[in-house]
Amino acid sequence: MTDVDVIIVGAGPTGLMLAAELRLAGVSPLVLERRSEQGKTPKAHGLSGQILDLLKYRGLLDRVREAVTDPAPVDRFPFGGVHVDLTRFEEPPLKAIPLRQPMLERLLEEHAAGLGAEVRRGHEVTGVSQDDESVTAEVRGPDGTYQVTARYLVGCDGGRSSLRSMAGIPFPGTTYPEVNRIGQVSVPEGLTVHDDGDIETPELGRIRAGFTRTDNGVFALGSLTPGILFIQTTEDDPGEVDDDVPMTLAELGDSIRRVLGGDVPLGDPVRLSRYQFSARQAERYREGRILLAGDAAHLLPSTGTAINVGMSDSVNLAWKLAAEVQGRAPEGLLDTYHAERHAAGARALLQSQAQVALRRGHDEAAEALRTVFQELLADEQAARRLASHVAGSDLRYPMPGSGHALAGTFVPDLALETDEGTTSVGELLRSARPVLLDLAGRPELHGLAEAAGVDVHTAKAEDRLADVLLIRPDGYIAWASDADTDGLREALAAWFGG
Repeated sequence: MTDVDVIIVGAGPTGLMLAAELRLAGVSPLVLERRSEQGKTPKAHGLSGQILDLLKYRGLLDRVREAVTDPAPVDRFPFGGVHVDLTRFEEPPLKAIPLRQPMLERLLEEHAAGLGAEVRRGHEVTGVSQDDESVTAEVRGPDGTYQVTARYLVGCDGGRSSLRSMAGIPFPGTTYPEVNRIGQVSVPEGLTVHDDGDIETPELGRIRAGFTRTDNGVFALGSLTPGILFIQTTEDDPGEVDDDVPMTLAELGDSIRRVLGGDVPLGDPVRLSRYQFSARQAERYREGRILLAGDAAHLLPSTGTAINVGMSDSVNLAWKLAAEVQGRAPEGLLDTYHAERHAAGARALLQSQAQVALRRGHDEAAEALRTVFQELLADEQAARRLASHVAGSDLRYPMPGSGHALAGTFVPDLALETDEGTTSVGELLRSARPVLLDLAGRPELHGLAEAAGVDVHTAKAEDRLADVLLIRPDGYIAWASDADTDGLREALAAWFGG
């Protein structure tokens, strides 16, 4: 007998997204978070990549945009010390929203709680045990210790995951010595900001916008909003930093002094944070009834990617886990979580480690490499391909039963005309259910899909990519056909047991 269906350890973006997705699938999750209240340190400053499309499909994107307090456009992305300029694209292949992580967590917790998920703060999991039927967590809460039992447990408790250690899952990789300190500060008296973004300081003179490299590290300067400077330092430190200790303005000033050899006046802080990069990936994302997602499963040595990959883990896992809990999963379904998302994590590591190679060199050869790389990004095809890689939108999962070019790709938000009126693919996926989308009037296929518990919709689309699309709850196309129906039965059986 279990107390809940799924225990989720960690109430960050990955854990909260998983809780919401499980509730959409009719499963009862319990989120246990060791922190007594939401963190105030913005470990991430924005949301980008493929997850934005999924949030749109769940009806959350407008709420995310409404929560933005700094609506500056984000159309130039850092990549290992250079920038990818996407201003020339009418529809950028990589999109971002400047939303601080505490605000994102607040929004996701409200969403999950609104769907009926329970979040317990100040409850730390201190031990786990499992058997063939269930997993039990030992929990230390404000009122003492207790046990809770579930069918499955998912560790979403970050890069230093205790659940990963308890499950005995190795986490090989590298922690880099560089420490990054970021500050957004007002422009103080005595500091001049030039029209080109350069600043003039009393002690160091003119400092150009962009990256300034010295023997002691890197100083980065920019401006996202008028009157506010974005400043970042990067310097090597042999120890590991504690992300839970808030950074101060004095710490940022000391770091600037070490890197540049002098002081830069700093105004009132709007935002301060620090972080250190690691490149690590769990050897496996599942150990029996314990699974890993987000930073507990992978650490990426670059900015702007981790939340996208972690929340995408959750969306991939939730519908498969729900099918297992509800006893309707075909054999091997849950194992596809590791197969698909471990490969996705490895690909995210590939581009983020390439950034390490670009940014860490400080000699003339490294400068030459960055210059050549920046020139290559002037080509539209190169910029588009790199941006798609960072976004994760170039990901393609292997799909049984379909050799169609669309199979395994994320479905675009096609505008649709139905007998009931105008809708879209995103609207059809709002409830996180699988969909057979018939765009060519193929009623003979409907019965097969309905027998497998798949929602069937007949529509017309101006941009008809295929006659029929079988779409998984996570938005990926499981099967597609332009004419024949070979493979549909196999695809339904593989994913939905039909």
